[in-house]
Amino acid sequence: MFATTMIVALAAPAAMAQDDSDNDETSVQDTIYVIAPDFVPREGQSATKSNIALIETPQSVSVITRDQIDLLNFIDAQQAVRYTSGVFGENYGPDLRFDFVTVRGFTPKQYIDGLAAPVSTAIYSVGLDLYAFESFDVLKGPSAALYGNSPPGGLYNQTTRRPEDEFSGELSVKYGTDDYKQLAGTMTTPLGDDLSFRLTGLIRDRGAERDHVSAKRKLLAPSLTWDIASDTELTLLGYYQSDEVMGDTNGFLPVYGTLLPNPVGEIDPSTNLGHPENRFDREQWGLGYEFRHAFNDMVTFISNSKLSDYDEDTPTGIYGSGGVIDNDFDGVPDDYRTVLQSNFTYRESVESFATDNRFDIDFDAGNIKHDIIVGYDYREVENVADFGFFYGTDTIDLFNPVYDYPADLTPGYSFAYNDQTLQHSGFYVQDHIGLGNLFFTLSGRYDDVTIENNLTGGETEQDAFTYRVGANYVFESGIAPYISYATSFEPVIGTDSVTGNDFEPSEGEQIEAGVKFDARGLPDGYELLLTGAVYQITQSNVVSTSPSVTPVFGTQTGEVEVQGAEIELVSRINDQLSINASYSYTDSEVVQSSTPQEVGAPLPVTPENKASIFADYSFVDGLLAGFGIGAGVRYTSESQGALPGPFNPVVYTGEESTLFDAIVRYDYQDWRFALNGSNILDEKYVARCAGPAGCTYGAGQQVIATVTKKF
Repeated sequence: MFATTMIVALAAPAAMAQDDSDNDETSVQDTIYVIAPDFVPREGQSATKSNIALIETPQSVSVITRDQIDLLNFIDAQQAVRYTSGVFGENYGPDLRFDFVTVRGFTPKQYIDGLAAPVSTAIYSVGLDLYAFESFDVLKGPSAALYGNSPPGGLYNQTTRRPEDEFSGELSVKYGTDDYKQLAGTMTTPLGDDLSFRLTGLIRDRGAERDHVSAKRKLLAPSLTWDIASDTELTLLGYYQSDEVMGDTNGFLPVYGTLLPNPVGEIDPSTNLGHPENRFDREQWGLGYEFRHAFNDMVTFISNSKLSDYDEDTPTGIYGSGGVIDNDFDGVPDDYRTVLQSNFTYRESVESFATDNRFDIDFDAGNIKHDIIVGYDYREVENVADFGFFYGTDTIDLFNPVYDYPADLTPGYSFAYNDQTLQHSGFYVQDHIGLGNLFFTLSGRYDDVTIENNLTGGETEQDAFTYRVGANYVFESGIAPYISYATSFEPVIGTDSVTGNDFEPSEGEQIEAGVKFDARGLPDGYELLLTGAVYQITQSNVVSTSPSVTPVFGTQTGEVEVQGAEIELVSRINDQLSINASYSYTDSEVVQSSTPQEVGAPLPVTPENKASIFADYSFVDGLLAGFGIGAGVRYTSESQGALPGPFNPVVYTGEESTLFDAIVRYDYQDWRFALNGSNILDEKYVARCAGPAGCTYGAGQQVIATVTKKF
């Protein structure tokens, strides 16, 4: 029923448009659809909460546009950052539930339309499908001066598709590796002189590289824009998504047979040490609005609010928990093939209300231009989570798994994990000052955070002032050097076990210098954005040196340093050649810790080197007109799987990888036929090994065929 409704809603306007075109005497038989006209980003709304050009923003920002997402067939956020500098995805391989991403060594917070997503206490991702969004923006470095509570590595903001005042849309069908099946579409149309409507929908049914795993997803995202007056606009935004994942979607494998030799043999990436009846269910929805009113040419008021609900449930979570069994504890596995299993069940509910209200004041004072924003935002979040755990429920043969024990072995949810109420308010001011070609950006924010622990009756109140100062000069050639300094904070819950005092917020600071180039000095037909940056981040008041939001016991003496260099290019030349290229060098280190073994260690899943390049070429005339080909290569060096400690004396690293991607496609009028392949040589590598029982293979070969009709 869902699929039928979506097809009718999207196809009916297309049919009416086709009827009109049939009456047009002008033939369009020779028209070739121009692909990816908005491949290169231009504005960085997320970075400044204002329409300031990226070239004038003193911060490294990566914007993955919808055209990039479509051309490279990115399925989720983890794939979307494959060709982005300083950002690392797929740390746990191809997960079908969440987007695991790190930015400059830290786990970023997720924002949707400029408002914090209703993320859980354990994972900073809600897994909302990438197809719902128009762009994916990564803000690198501290961004608390505008957004408040966030890690020093940065955050990412996803902008949902919006209605337009002219009819357009698309309908696409995908089929590929591991029985990947998807039907998706989006349509926008005017409903009169003042109303515009958009409907975006998706249904997906897919398998996985791991045996006995399947996933189903449904997404529906309507939006409505009302042009109340020439200076007033209201947009209503909504989404609903349901997920059902069966099987052990991303369970852990032993180190013997993955990173280390196993005399019995090498573990196949398809090996499933869980159970086919494992289940992950999730439902989430959001409903909000964006309101804009221009009082005059100088002052505009913007109000953005959203009510969100997120529920996930894992009633059965059997997984390989102990690695290969060593019953006599002599350091040598008994038979190198028998693995202990455990059962971890988990459920969580997150209810969230978020609002952001600001004035945008734009004026000139003599030769000085000001773009000032003054705003106040507020969040209230209710989070309840419970879990159950059975250790050693059974054993399984690593090389001949048999799933013959009762699948309904469920421990229930007998332990409370979290029950918190968060209230977070922030007042912020920013002035973007232009003096000729010289620009200064000054931002400051005061945050007040109250967290009530409903399990213990305790309450944590923390406040912080964060700021950013930056300057850049834009030469007439389009070259723009910049420098900036920014700070961040994150609340830390608990009491210092040494001093007995409540924890202070964890604090971060970064100094960054770089240069940008936007091709304005090049001939017509050249579009590009080139960004190069060097930076140093220091995070202090760290209780746990691994990025985490989970309360822990310890003393607040930890400090982490990350320094690095990045370069990133997004380019499009003569509407034919599209290029994504990047290089990242990241040097991370724990410099202070209450756990002596951690000092000197790099941060987990933070490879020192990452390099990538992808090029796509379109033929526009001759016999090959309409055809396009593309190829890319991605290199990632090895990275540490965990931090050392008294219970983790041996630290393993993931393996380096060199992966190749390719595209073959044909565009004709409003049709596209495409074949996208990633890791086309099917290189097998261990993406992460957190311990002797916690290894995960990286994403293997994926080939997906797509047929898209645009209208």
